[in-house]
Amino acid sequence: MYPAELVKPMREDLTKVGFQELQTAEAVDTAIAKEGTTLVVVNSVCGCAAANARPGATMSIKNVKHPDNLVTVFAGVDREATDKARAHMVPFPPSSPSIALFKDGELVHMLERHHIEGRPAELIAENLIDAYNQHC
Repeated sequence: MYPAELVKPMREDLTKVGFQELQTAEAVDTAIAKEGTTLVVVNSVCGCAAANARPGATMSIKNVKHPDNLVTVFAGVDREATDKARAHMVPFPPSSPSIALFKDGELVHMLERHHIEGRPAELIAENLIDAYNQHC
């Protein structure tokens, strides 16, 4: 587990733009089950989360079409919530960071770490925007 003071600015990268932090399994289930679309960002302390995933997710929600709900869990911090979020992302293996789009509780789009690592935030945003235009 990472110290709260270490991850605070990393959490705020998403919460300051409207993402809701989920810290329990119940909160994850409730968020994903909502009608409409829900974007789930599995946040992490790694460099590709800071350089690619968080900025890409932030850029993507400026699109005309965007998810109804924005939520995040923090790998290595909110274990229960992260495990539950990952359970909803099966058949994809756990990875951090990762970004999933759900529609009416069903997984419709997934970006795993290998889709994020080494790719610019703009490309991550473009990928997500394509998914929003299709599903939102």
